[in-house]
Amino acid sequence: MTPALEAAGLGRRFRGDWALRDCDFTVPAGRICGVVGPNGAGKSTLLSLAARQLSATEGELRVFGEPSGTPDERARVAYVAQDKPLYPGLTVAETLRMGRELNPAWDHETAQRIVDQGELRPKARIGSLSGGQRTRVSLALALGRVPDLLLLDEPMADLDPLARHQLMGTLMSAAAERGTTIVVSSHILPELDGVIDHLLLVQRGGIRLAGDLDDVLDGHQLLTGPAEAADLPADLVVEHRVGGRRATALVRTGEPLDGPWESERPSLEDLLLGYLRAPADPRPDTTPANDQHRNEKAAA
Repeated sequence: MTPALEAAGLGRRFRGDWALRDCDFTVPAGRICGVVGPNGAGKSTLLSLAARQLSATEGELRVFGEPSGTPDERARVAYVAQDKPLYPGLTVAETLRMGRELNPAWDHETAQRIVDQGELRPKARIGSLSGGQRTRVSLALALGRVPDLLLLDEPMADLDPLARHQLMGTLMSAAAERGTTIVVSSHILPELDGVIDHLLLVQRGGIRLAGDLDDVLDGHQLLTGPAEAADLPADLVVEHRVGGRRATALVRTGEPLDGPWESERPSLEDLLLGYLRAPADPRPDTTPANDQHRNEKAAA
């Protein structure tokens, strides 16, 4: 099956500074992919490139096998940016009607359900809505298009917990029932746990970690032991911390290691925080999750 996204040597420069550089990754079709990383890492630039809102300075990003934004490809992709651009003078009902008239494939039931869950008045103007309410309308438009690829840039940041739960359920249903590929960036790590099944970790403009989530987690261990425990192989250590008499280490291997260590499979949050706290380095990730892609690279 053609991947939803496939990047080779992808880079984007703004006024001499590289937002992304030398990025290689693949997102298989039908997955829910989490794009995580610190502020300024390049997550929004990556999604804008995938949405064809930006063009690459170097390299290539294919969307369903297409190297550039053809009309057929654009019809398959929906994108919700951080600023949720909508027409402030239109009402909620007029906005949904516009979506229906501009898109030959339109799922009115899904779009209306997302709006109704937020108890939005049909005659309320977009400019009068809160940030969370505008997010609902944006997601209703995006899912109403029945896209094959849905790109979401920090979509849940201004939603309350109930709204996040409702909309995450809607996204998971779309992935399960339609086979929609969803690529969602977020800095709220717990909201991705139990939702995503593919991972891209963006750091300093590069892809530091990429792969199927289960493979990535299985390819790491979270170790705890006495502070004076023997040194671990440096090429395997992502992060090593000592607190009092205990040491904790995140390592890139699923194989047992010698020493007085207690080992467990890391959680998604353990994994991501370990990488984000540790400095990026140029060594390629050698975990099974990345044997095919060799995606851990430092930004040049």
